[in-house]
Amino acid sequence: MLNTAIALFALAQAAAVQPQTPLIDPARHYSGVWMEVGRTPMRITKGCVAATTVYNRVDERRIAVEDDCRQGGVEGKRRAIKGDGVIEDPGVNRRLKVSYLPFVTWRYEVLDQDPAGAWFISASPDRRKVFLYTRAPASPELLKTMTERARALGYAGEIEYPAPPPVGR
Repeated sequence: MLNTAIALFALAQAAAVQPQTPLIDPARHYSGVWMEVGRTPMRITKGCVAATTVYNRVDERRIAVEDDCRQGGVEGKRRAIKGDGVIEDPGVNRRLKVSYLPFVTWRYEVLDQDPAGAWFISASPDRRKVFLYTRAPASPELLKTMTERARALGYAGEIEYPAPPPVGR
């Protein structure tokens, strides 16, 4: 009896520390335009602002992905890349593998999301890269909250906040 109580207490403590895995509604999450409002600085995105990701569902597991940004300023030259995404954990739908070119594959995990669908935080499985997305321009308060949540979920690196796309794009 005492061993059972100790085991239940240990499980409750572990559950309190571990974040709850968000269940993703693919029809809502993996569709439409998302603004990238924060990210890990990388050579590939240096000078890239007004970044967006567009998701288009192909079927229950496949998602067409297009990442886009402007080089050097919101009116700068457009850079875009298309990829083929596959939901790797059907039913939970938080892990997406995207093949951009024959030899370029990225894996993303949704770490947290707004229940109303206004924002989400994704990261590489090792938490070395993080991405903050919103449906509309983010306020400084929202950026701060999302950054704090990313850190609480295991991301320890730097986050840059590129200029958002113009409204209506």
